[in-house]
Amino acid sequence: MDDAFRRAIAEAREQGGLYFAALLSEDRITEAFGAASELWQGWIYTPAVTVWVFLSQCLYADHSCRKAVAGLIAWRVADGQDPCSADTSAYCTARDDLPEEACRRLLLETGHETDEEAPDQWRWLGHRVLNVDGSTITMPDTAENQAEYPQVRGQKPGCGFPIARIVVVFSLAVGTVLEAAIGKYEGKQTGENSLFRTLHEMLQEDDVVLADRYFSGWFDIALVRQRGAHFVVRKHQLRPTDFRTGRRLGRDDHLVYWSKPSRPAWMSREQYDSLPDSLTLREIRVRVRQKGFRTKELVVVTTLLDPDKYPADEIANLYRRRWQAELNLRSLKIVLQMDHLRCKTPHRVRNEFYMHLIGYNLIRRVIAVTAFASGVEPRTMRLKGALQTLDKLLPGLSTRISTECWTAALISAIATHIVGNRPDRYEPRVRKRRPKKYKLLREPRKNYKRRMAA
Repeated sequence: MDDAFRRAIAEAREQGGLYFAALLSEDRITEAFGAASELWQGWIYTPAVTVWVFLSQCLYADHSCRKAVAGLIAWRVADGQDPCSADTSAYCTARDDLPEEACRRLLLETGHETDEEAPDQWRWLGHRVLNVDGSTITMPDTAENQAEYPQVRGQKPGCGFPIARIVVVFSLAVGTVLEAAIGKYEGKQTGENSLFRTLHEMLQEDDVVLADRYFSGWFDIALVRQRGAHFVVRKHQLRPTDFRTGRRLGRDDHLVYWSKPSRPAWMSREQYDSLPDSLTLREIRVRVRQKGFRTKELVVVTTLLDPDKYPADEIANLYRRRWQAELNLRSLKIVLQMDHLRCKTPHRVRNEFYMHLIGYNLIRRVIAVTAFASGVEPRTMRLKGALQTLDKLLPGLSTRISTECWTAALISAIATHIVGNRPDRYEPRVRKRRPKKYKLLREPRKNYKRRMAA
């Protein structure tokens, strides 16, 4: 993994690509675009340059197009080329021409590449674990965005933001995004489990899907099992549990049988008939003894039925690592500022969403390389520390510093930013900093401006 990373950096420098070429090569971008890449021949904003500038816009604190184009001008001058125009219109036009399928393909390639190179000791009992979770993102209040991703019903027109639901599948081993889906926030078949069903084609034999109780429905489990994958999920609170029934495997550990419910409206008769009449599942009660934790007891449901190969303690520890998905989403929404996107049309919004995930995967790859060289797991290293280090070191690729020295400095700096060892940490859900005492927007902004002008 380390040697491949160094070779990629050296090759990018030989080709004279922009800073991000060290993390995402021009050849890979051109291959993802296919025949569409020929449309950009002779332009300053080729597919590779457009993607690299878009990545810089998504990853850095200042998300403005003006800052992104200024970075391109700085690189061209440092590379001995004539500066391009500081007007952002050409960049915005090129960004609008990016095909969604190409951006999505880059997302899948960057995520799976790092996951496939992960050493065996990073995997859970030899399995690839898919950590699934969902969230929401907002976007500018434009007519196009409102039509595709309507705001919450309870908000008055002009007083809210278009909102989309997202579901992201993370690799538990390296933290990269392996798949993602975006859809409307409310309405039929727009829930997190419905979005995840659209991603089932990614499932492989003996994968383990790790999720919260929102995904614990009978059909959610059956459809995953039909593809040869396994489930580890918290049991829904409305489904009763009685450890005196079923086949006992140990204390607070037994096998039960869930009968198939009636066919739901969203499922075809053929698909319904292809599922078994019942599921054999394993239920494990987990008692939380750490002080300060809100939950004191929970039941984990899994399709991993062998208690010798998969001890109850291992299942419990695996489910506890499900929280890693929450931390990864927090990194995307807070550190990379993906909680509110900035594009004004749905097509650009989806590309911006994919580009944030691609940038996140590239940072995770650098973290994985550093972790491999340091003999630790990637989850022990800070994503924000890696982002800050890349922010300062990537421009150094345009200087005469050797690739070996640059890579060594990068790995050494990132390896320093270790997540603090705070076992069983807990904090109250309160805020110390008070919000500004502005009134809330109760009607469209134009109404306020009309009254002010009068």
